[in-house]
Formats: sequence, structure tokens, C-alpha cells
Amino acid sequence: MLIQPTIEKLNALKLTAMAHAFAEQMQQPDLASLTFEERFGLLVDQQMTDLENRRMQNRLRNAKLRLSASIEDLEFRESRNLNRSQIMSLAQNQWVKNHHNILITGPTGAGKSYLACALAQKACRDGHTTLYQRLPRLLHDISIARHDGRYHKLLTQVTKCDVLVLDDLLISPLSQDDQRELLEIVEERYDRKATVVTSQLPIKAWHDSMQDPTLADAILDRLVHNAYKVELKGESMRKKKASA
Repeated sequence: MLIQPTIEKLNALKLTAMAHAFAEQMQQPDLASLTFEERFGLLVDQQMTDLENRRMQNRLRNAKLRLSASIEDLEFRESRNLNRSQIMSLAQNQWVKNHHNILITGPTGAGKSYLACALAQKACRDGHTTLYQRLPRLLHDISIARHDGRYHKLLTQVTKCDVLVLDDLLISPLSQDDQRELLEIVEERYDRKATVVTSQLPIKAWHDSMQDPTLADAILDRLVHNAYKVELKGESMRKKKASA
């Protein structure tokens, strides 16, 4: 059998993982004891694993996560008020499949963004499309997009992904236009997609911190309903790392 021409054909078909696995098989005499079906199955498994890995890397790249965070690296100290059982349950991504939200609150430096990115990264690893956005920057981009023809494309991007992370809600005041844009986003996603929101303010203070109470009612109704709530506490993680 001419091995090299077969490998070249597999590469030409962009079955590079299978080509590599085939070359490795030919260097392992002990595999000769396997049946043709078994050896071919190993080649197909290698190609499928490579495809899944590349898809996952694409999802992670498109997610534009602010932090390189993972569930496995979370710190569950009691002082942080981070419940291991709750987070491990959320890591199963049933909240994504059920189109529920996660609301993460706590003081600056408490690790809200890290936790949000860790949950989003786990969703990516499990096959869900994800997008990270700092809300102030997103609202600014939407305002510009309304005037340069990119509005519908941008809105589609933030409303169609399986998991949307909106970081830093109410870190600065929301104008009525900002509230309308936020309502448009959460309305499109409500009961269709999952959203993670972080804020320094406790949830009970969100309504009074919004300019238009009618829009605030509509926004919070869509965000808080069926949402999991995580309230972080403790000293700033940034200060702790700087001290270390």
C-alpha cells in the first residue's frame, strides 16, 4: 500500500487530523491486531475530536471574553459568599438551555467579571455561542451604529448568541435612550436566550437608579424573572493580588 499518497489525499480533503492519525497508526505495529473497522473508527474519532476542538476555539475567540477565566480556577472562600454548590450546578449549563439569566452583584474588585467570564467560558466549552460586552461600551457603540448603518447587524449579534454577558450595569447613569436600547436587547432575549449581568449595585437598587421608571419596570421584569442571583462579598481581589 502506498501510504504517502493516501496521506496527501487526506490533507487535500482537509482531513488533516485523520491524515496525522493514519501516519501514526502506520508507526504502531501493535495496531495491526485491530480490525479494519476498529482502526478506521480511531481515525474518524481523531478527525471529529479535532473538529470539535477547532469549533470550541472559534467560539472562545468570537466570545471576546474580557478575562481568561474558568470555573476550575474559582476561589470559594467563605468570605466571598460564593456558593460552590450553586456554581457547580450552574456549570452544568441547564440555565443556558432553559434561557434563564444570572445576576451577579458585589463591590468593586469582588470578582464579578471573572465569575461571569468563567460561566461564559464553560458555556463555550459545552457548545454554546457566547458574547461578552461591557454595557457602557455596548450602548455607546449602539448609539454610533444607529447613524452609520450597522445598527441591525450589531443588534443581531448581541441578541442571537446563546449567552450574552452584560458587564457593569449601572456603573454610570443610563439615559432614556440607553434604557430603550437595553430594553430592546433584553426583550429580544427574554425566554429565548440566556444573559449574565454584573453590577456593583444590589438588585434592589437597580430600579431607583434608572431615569425612566416605566422603562425600568420593563427591563427588570425581563432580567430578574427566572434569574439566578449571586451576591459576592469581601475585599477586592485586585488588591489582594497586588499585595501578594
